[in-house]
Amino acid sequence: PAAISHQLKTLEDFLGVKLFRRANRRVELTPAARVAAAHLHDGFASIFEAVDCLREGERSNVLTVSAAPSFAGKWLMPRLHRFVGRYPEIDVRLSARMRSANSLSRGFAVYADINDASLDDADLAIRLGDGEFRGMRVDRLLDLKVAPMVSPQVAQGTRALNAPVDLQRHTLLHDDRAYFANGRLNWDCWLDAAGVSGIDTSHGVHFSHASLAIDAAVDGLGVVVSVLALASADLAAGRLILPFELSVPSDFSYYIVCDPVQSNRPAIKAFCDWLLEEAAAPTTLPTLVSA
Repeated sequence: PAAISHQLKTLEDFLGVKLFRRANRRVELTPAARVAAAHLHDGFASIFEAVDCLREGERSNVLTVSAAPSFAGKWLMPRLHRFVGRYPEIDVRLSARMRSANSLSRGFAVYADINDASLDDADLAIRLGDGEFRGMRVDRLLDLKVAPMVSPQVAQGTRALNAPVDLQRHTLLHDDRAYFANGRLNWDCWLDAAGVSGIDTSHGVHFSHASLAIDAAVDGLGVVVSVLALASADLAAGRLILPFELSVPSDFSYYIVCDPVQSNRPAIKAFCDWLLEEAAAPTTLPTLVSA
């Protein structure tokens, strides 16, 4: 208190104006000080705003992107070098984390983060949903299709895959992410669309991450129904093939989600534009193979 009192007295001596009235161990502003306080408040607010702008300018070249692990590893990472090459001044921070996931029941898919609009500490996020991300700037990135995929070694092995009915002789790999709003297994939805019955989908190996299910198919563990976009690199490289022509549209898509106030920030706009450009580029898939 003594040090503060000394500072107040020094300020009054410097200004030549009485600023404080002292009475009964209280300190009150004088009328002149009250008038000045409002203007000083505006001035300090401008100073704080200027400091925030300086800090924002310092980090304007840092871009934090949030995405689910499978999307980050299977779709984004194989392409990211093109963005870095085009915008070397932007430092990308990729946050790939799986949030909460609740299993509905046996025989149903897992819903995880459908229409999750949270950004956490990220500048933008790539999220799965139906486009209803309240309060956010939203751009549709990828419409999804699911289809069976298998390694060439398995497809061309002793157990031929000439027709969907042949799946009963193969191990079914389950990507448990829900791509259909009815919550049924992805295998059931595809088989229904194919008009096939008699395939027991209650068995097989289940994976909570699409990337794990796709990698298991690459390793020859069985046949997986998953998103073609996530397996595009494996399909293009011939590590996986499509044994059947039918693919089924998902009820959900991938969206770019960001704070509308920040959406015109140069780094965010550059990354969003680049993502949309990559998504629009034609994808070359291997010729459909029937073993």
